[in-house]
Amino acid sequence: MVHSNKLHIIAFNVPYPADYGGVIDVFYKLKQLHRLGIQIYLHCFTYGRKEQEELKKYCKKVYYYSRKSGVKYLFKKLPYIVATRNSPELLQNLLKINAPILFEGLHSCYFINHPKLKGYKKIVRAHNIEHNYYEELANVESSFTKKEHFKREAKKLALFERNIQFAGCVLSISPSDQQYFEKKYANSHLIPGFHKFEAITSTQGKGKYILFHGNLGVAENQKAVSFILDDVQIQKHFELIIAGKNPTSGLIKHIQKFSKVTLVANPGEGKMNDLIKHAHICFIPTFQATGLKLKLLGSLFAGRFCVTNSTMVKNTGLEGLCYIKDSVEDIKNCIFELFSKPFTETQIRERKNLLESEFSNILNAQRLFNVLKNLDN
Repeated sequence: MVHSNKLHIIAFNVPYPADYGGVIDVFYKLKQLHRLGIQIYLHCFTYGRKEQEELKKYCKKVYYYSRKSGVKYLFKKLPYIVATRNSPELLQNLLKINAPILFEGLHSCYFINHPKLKGYKKIVRAHNIEHNYYEELANVESSFTKKEHFKREAKKLALFERNIQFAGCVLSISPSDQQYFEKKYANSHLIPGFHKFEAITSTQGKGKYILFHGNLGVAENQKAVSFILDDVQIQKHFELIIAGKNPTSGLIKHIQKFSKVTLVANPGEGKMNDLIKHAHICFIPTFQATGLKLKLLGSLFAGRFCVTNSTMVKNTGLEGLCYIKDSVEDIKNCIFELFSKPFTETQIRERKNLLESEFSNILNAQRLFNVLKNLDN
């Protein structure tokens, strides 16, 4: 018997603390589904993260499984991110309760076509078009070994993605991803990323600096920082703060060359909130057009002006709330113009109208709940 108020969620990592893109979506999703009265059985693969008491507040039960690692998994037919998330215990725990299964990313889909789960309702949450994401990682990676690994992984992921056909539907995170999955699998629902913001907290007036924020340990954001410092060179004219987790030693040395640039490494949640709130402009370009960047949502929910490039916002539905510039000259002109202007109540109201409807955790959890109710085996 399928229990309609129960749900398995298989997470690719322990989703707390919610401090980077993928786990932010997972954590605030399960928190909101809990509010709707759904009993969540959370299954987490651990690597580098400990068991978390916080998760017990929102889950009926939390299971932990060690993620495998080692060179031998690089030579499997399955993608490395899938092959290393294979636990017989997970299968046994899923079989104890015949409830729908939400697979978080292709990472967690090892058992999606297992014959013992044939009668289960299944949903895949697509955090990205994964093979595109890994192709982009290969493009920005300077290490030959890592570049080749990302290329191989991209090819494997493109093949493995076909297993989505064994799920009842896909939950896409952005309009462009939605178009892709709907065309390929014909049963996709757009549900934007879940996040920590429940209301617009942006303030009127002016700030004193420009902020770039993101995970500084990933190549995508390192490339964006280099673009800001070396090409746009806004630090010559304005105070610039770069904030985020795990900056590499190379990035730290690069930033230290500039006296007007402040690095805030591994800020806590409160500190990051303050940095976004008090900035005059969040300048967050990207060169990787994959998924929906939650740092963009954070900037719009809590910050003032947001300047970015077309790669960041294309087909996100957020274009109208951002200043979109691609050339260095256009970016500079835009930043100079905005720095002389206060952020207004009218602009805050425009954000409320869009973000508190289309990007509302409450409404999107209800949409997910409706998908679960209407899903056929």
